[in-house]
Amino acid sequence: MTTPDTEAPEAPNTPNTPPNAPEAPEAPEAPEASTAPDAVRSAIVTARQGSDPGRWPDKLPVTERLAVLLDPGTWREDGLLANAEAGGLPADGVRTGVGRVGGRTVAVIAHDFAVKAGSWGKLTCEKQVRILERADRDLLPVIYLVDSAGGRLTDQLGFFSDRRGASRIFQLQVALSGRVPQLCCLLGPSAAGGAYMPAFTDWVGMVEGHASMYLASPRVAEKVTGELTTLEEMGGAMMHATVSGCADEVFGSDWEAIAAARLLLSYLPDSWEQRPPAGVPADPARPDWAGVIPASESAGYDVGEVIEGLVDGGSFFEIKARWAEEIVVGLGRLDGAVVGLVANQSQVRSGAIFVDSADKAARFITMCDAFNIPLIFLHDVPGFMVGAAVERQGIIRHGAKMITAMASAEVPKFSVILRKSYAAGYYAMCAPGFEPRASIALPTASIGPMAAEASVNAMYAKKIAEIDDPGQRAAFVSARTAEQRADINLLHLASELVVDAIVEPADLRAELIARLADAQGWTRGPRRRHHHISPV
Repeated sequence: MTTPDTEAPEAPNTPNTPPNAPEAPEAPEAPEASTAPDAVRSAIVTARQGSDPGRWPDKLPVTERLAVLLDPGTWREDGLLANAEAGGLPADGVRTGVGRVGGRTVAVIAHDFAVKAGSWGKLTCEKQVRILERADRDLLPVIYLVDSAGGRLTDQLGFFSDRRGASRIFQLQVALSGRVPQLCCLLGPSAAGGAYMPAFTDWVGMVEGHASMYLASPRVAEKVTGELTTLEEMGGAMMHATVSGCADEVFGSDWEAIAAARLLLSYLPDSWEQRPPAGVPADPARPDWAGVIPASESAGYDVGEVIEGLVDGGSFFEIKARWAEEIVVGLGRLDGAVVGLVANQSQVRSGAIFVDSADKAARFITMCDAFNIPLIFLHDVPGFMVGAAVERQGIIRHGAKMITAMASAEVPKFSVILRKSYAAGYYAMCAPGFEPRASIALPTASIGPMAAEASVNAMYAKKIAEIDDPGQRAAFVSARTAEQRADINLLHLASELVVDAIVEPADLRAELIARLADAQGWTRGPRRRHHHISPV
């Protein structure tokens, strides 16, 4: 994942030991509960210590995970003594409470894998419900440290069918969506119905080799369908990051995933009512990127190098970097101000928009709009992919999702044509009709229904086939191509007000910073309906 430069602590000797992590306390001998206060104190010690995590030496105990996540001394826990009288269920397998990340208050749900594999019972659910209700009341971002085998089958009524069981947790997650950021570090399994907890969050970081997400185990899948598969193939971290798109990034250890969540939160506001926090301005990592984009429209290049030339150095936090790589999305800073970037990646599948890349962009655009983050679209797109395969996959309805998300976004939008923008790809990347604050083009940009050569073939295929002489045929094609190019010539487009400004690469960053500053007073329009009806 491309993540911003930070003052990260030196990596520890063991892969999952966080920097400066406290040593796990030795198990105390159980004191005689001669008085009620002594019994309570003993129960508190037992609950805080939890069960023995020693069987998993390469996983951080839940207390150490909390220490990595939160500012020192800020953890305020609720429900520590849940199920204390039952014995063997410290905190009932989940730690919930409030702490601070970078000085900002957050609500936390942290499953304890050492207690019944982090499984959910009635009180496990009740604790999670209560902290989510508090997050809703107080508008607190929620960070989930998920490591759970799913529902506790010895307590089915409590977790499954109860009004304040798993269904209530999911209802609250949906209610919180778009109100406050919800970030998930998936550090172990998230099984069966519990797999929806990560799915309802805004970002999921998975630890390779430990994290998994699946509705049924390989054993159950074999029983039901006859399919033979492995846990990694069906629900592992890399599969979800590269194939299903359920994961945003894969990490090598618990503390790296948690550190990434802390970093991502620095780009997001506490709630939908606020603007994202400003950072310290910095110069771009690559100030001179004029030679990055080849003149030939068919030649690929890494749009990440363009992004490095635009955003503050080290500030680009890429989202879903391993999935649908033909489009790049992520958060960055322009002179300290947070922006969302949507960019076509021409070196992957020519930058065409496919089913997954449309979904990836739509989700990211929606998140940015929810949290008041302006959007910059960097065009270099031949259009949506065509052919029988993508039509059967539903490219039209998936493309409609992307266009709907983009058109519905009320945050300031800026459209930049880097090299080419053709067909419906031009629309999806925020064409002028979708009300960007400005449509900006580099001097070499081209905009049209399709490339000039393709347009000539579409219009004159029969005529071209009828010309027997190769020289005459070539001359005819050349003349018609020149006519088409004249029609989509950038000077002609500017004279017709299709583009608002033509800017040299060296000046694009300053242009965007200035226009972003000019739009700081933006507001949302009056509500005109309940909500749009999303394409299928």
